[in-house]
Amino acid sequence: MRFRTLALTAGALAAALVLVGCAPTGGSMPGMDHGPGGMTSSTPEPTDDAAFNAADEMFVTMMIPHHEQAIQMADQILAKDGIDERVVALAQQIKAAQDPEIQTMKGWLQDWGIPYDDSMSGMGGMEGMDHGDGMMSDDDMAALDAATGVEATRLFLEGMITHHQGAVTMAQMVLDNGQNPDVAALAQQIIDGQTAEITTMQDILATL
Repeated sequence: MRFRTLALTAGALAAALVLVGCAPTGGSMPGMDHGPGGMTSSTPEPTDDAAFNAADEMFVTMMIPHHEQAIQMADQILAKDGIDERVVALAQQIKAAQDPEIQTMKGWLQDWGIPYDDSMSGMGGMEGMDHGDGMMSDDDMAALDAATGVEATRLFLEGMITHHQGAVTMAQMVLDNGQNPDVAALAQQIIDGQTAEITTMQDILATL
C-alpha cells in the first residue's frame, strides 16, 4: 500500500502561496483589475478583520475538501467492526473538530463574496491537483474501504498521518503569507490539534 507523499509537491504549494501572498489584498479578488490607470485612490485599504488576500482564499478553498476527505476516512473506519477503540475515539474526534471548521470556512467564502461549488468537495475536488496536501488517492480510499480489522486500522492511521501532515504544512504557509486574522487563528488551531493527533496516531501504529 502506497500513500501519496509530501516531498515532491509541498515545494510547489509553498511557491504558489508565496506568489499569492504578494498579490493585492482586500475584500475581493476581482479588485486586482484596476483598469488602464492601475490602482487608484478609490481602492479600499484592508482596515478591518474582513480583509483577506489570495493566500487566505487559496487556503480556505483547499482546506474545505481536505477536511471533507478526512471526515470521509473517519466514516469509513467507524463503519467497520473490530477496530481498536483508540482509533474509533480518534475518528470521532476528527469528525467533531473538522465538520464545524468546514462550516466556518464556507461562511468566510460567503462573506468574502467568493462562490464555492460543492462539486469541488470530497474526492472530486482535490483529486489530481497535487498540492502536496496529503490527500488520499481513489486507490487509497478504495483500499481503506475494503480492508478489515488490523489492516484497516493500519491503513487509516498511515493515511491520516500523511493527511494531517499536509494540513499542517498548508496551515503554516497561510500563517506565513495570509492576512486575515480569523484564518490565521484557524490555521494555528489546525497546527496544534493535528500535530497532537499525529503523535497519537504514531503511538497507536507502534503498538499494532
